[in-house]
Amino acid sequence: MSGRTYAVIGTGALGGYYGARLNHAGFDVHYLLRSDYEHVRTNGLRIDSKDGDFTLPTVNAYRNAADMPRCDVVIVSLKTTQNHLLGELLPPVIADDGCVLVLQNGLGMEGPIGEIVGHHRVVGGLAFLCSNKLGPGHIHHMDYGQITLAEHTPDGSPGGETNRIKQIAADLEAAGIPVRTSRDLVKSRWKKLVWNVPFNGLSVVLDATTDRIMADKHARILAEQLMAEVVAAAAACGHPLDANITQIMLDQTATMTPYRTSMKIDHDAGRLMEIEAIFGNPWRAAKQAGLDCPRLESLYRLLGFLNGGGSCPPAG
Repeated sequence: MSGRTYAVIGTGALGGYYGARLNHAGFDVHYLLRSDYEHVRTNGLRIDSKDGDFTLPTVNAYRNAADMPRCDVVIVSLKTTQNHLLGELLPPVIADDGCVLVLQNGLGMEGPIGEIVGHHRVVGGLAFLCSNKLGPGHIHHMDYGQITLAEHTPDGSPGGETNRIKQIAADLEAAGIPVRTSRDLVKSRWKKLVWNVPFNGLSVVLDATTDRIMADKHARILAEQLMAEVVAAAAACGHPLDANITQIMLDQTATMTPYRTSMKIDHDAGRLMEIEAIFGNPWRAAKQAGLDCPRLESLYRLLGFLNGGGSCPPAG
């Protein structure tokens, strides 16, 4: 093992899975929990995975960030609706020469986190994972699992592939997690939005899993139209994507295990959905670049209504 220590801020379906894989491989991992704290402190973590089930009977579980040791890599896997808590949670946990790995969906999260810990200490991460939480400390990994790593820069310019990125990638690979590195974090985030916008959003407004969306001609056409708008928005913002990105993602979705997206799970459970990071921020970025995205805006406002009003600004 490298000797690097890891903290997981947000031990849910995503953070709990990746933290447990690192832990299972022998890395020193520390978990911040809220509602699951007592169960995980007593029973540990259970992972049911397509790559093999395992249990960690004892883990380093904490209810308060102030009680955690300072760690070399702090994985932020909270839902973005909780990012207002990071000003309190991150400073006690990050080592003096440590970094924050932002494993969240959406666009524009790294900047505010950089304001808390320093932009030079922020790494972006994109998780391509089908994983759900079945119960306290119990995670079901159904498909995929790859992480893409990229350096954050304050102005959004490409950050290059640094030694830090390569070291974290080596740790993840040692834990059996497939890893890619990218020179351009913002472009990589736009690429992931090509899938997240249509399938997270439509899963909620249509009350459908991914396989149902793909099987219905009307829903699939709408998904393709939303994908095309995201691709156009990325280009307008200076991050052109590969011409075949939409078809590649449609093909992957057609063969993936039928999946109830994390946004649908949040909506069904009555929790706030991550509409600003995944829909509002890219829509506003496109609008600032002079591009109208009417389907993206409509989906954003529908989700805002379903979110209990959300924070959607007025039209215009």
